Amino acid sequence: MGPSARGSSGPPEGWLLRAGEALAPVEVARSRAQRRRGLLGRDGIDGAFLLPRTRSVHTVAMRFAIDVAHLDAGGRVLRVATMRPQRLGWPVWRARAVLEAEAGALARWGVGVGDTLVVADATPADR
Repeated sequence: MGPSARGSSGPPEGWLLRAGEALAPVEVARSRAQRRRGLLGRDGIDGAFLLPRTRSVHTVAMRFAIDVAHLDAGGRVLRVATMRPQRLGWPVWRARAVLEAEAGALARWGVGVGDTLVVADATPADR
């Protein structure tokens, strides 16, 4: 079963952490097909969506605006932007991953350039 129109299809795969503080549940695109599909076809997302091995994203055919954080190999935030639907994002060449969330989420979580983000696996108690 795939993701619902709003968010994920089940419990979080992990948690987005900054300095040990849990910010949000996170889904991780583990395959090329999952990275290619991203958030397309959804009406929103509860939490965040991590695209490893990605330097740029687009919002063509997206139904909602997203916040985008480009991360280096160590998880340090290099750039943060909000993208409206039907936009092409510029690549960030030093980025090794992109984190997506609904527009406004990164500001609510206090995420900014220079922060280091980590994805921790969900524990059995979270499931």
